[in-house]
Amino acid sequence: MSGYVDDPSGQLSASVKDDVPAGSARRADARRNRELILDAAREQVRQPGELKLHAVAKACGIGQGTLYRHFPTREDLLAEVYRHDVEELVAAATELLSTRGPVEALAAWFERVAAYARVKNHVFAAVEAATWRDLAAHSLGPIGQAVELLLAAGRTEGSLRPDVEARDVIVLISWLSRLNDAELDERGPRLLSILLDGLRTHPS
Repeated sequence: MSGYVDDPSGQLSASVKDDVPAGSARRADARRNRELILDAAREQVRQPGELKLHAVAKACGIGQGTLYRHFPTREDLLAEVYRHDVEELVAAATELLSTRGPVEALAAWFERVAAYARVKNHVFAAVEAATWRDLAAHSLGPIGQAVELLLAAGRTEGSLRPDVEARDVIVLISWLSRLNDAELDERGPRLLSILLDGLRTHPS
């Protein structure tokens, strides 16, 4: 921003131009574009049908290349749109273990996962996709870590099988995203009960 200072003679003279560093301007532009993308995506997910990246880019007036730099995939964008919900799902593991035994905590956590699959299918799809990417990269990621926390408590207590890994559970619950609402209501609780029973230790 150019400014002016009084010189000794009383005349106004131009001061040295105070430029914003180019890097700072670029970061500010990037932050602004990111917020525009997220605002447009939040509006789009309220509409029927799948979220389309090209529709988001058009809605916020930026190029698709800019959008892809911030969110390479649809799932990345959805996960960020629902970041708070995803964080709640992850935090629930610790909260449930503070008031319940490992088996009861895992059962309650499964119920929350089923609720996401039924009511917030967009966020469940994002969670599932992000989790699979983490597993492919040999990392559990936040969802996998939440599952592992619950399993570890059960192993320590002796109520959950010692040979079960977080990856196993994620593979088994991924079928939730394949069921429609009616199937989730009718079969979801029974299938989760079967899964939980298979995770328990049983007297020989």
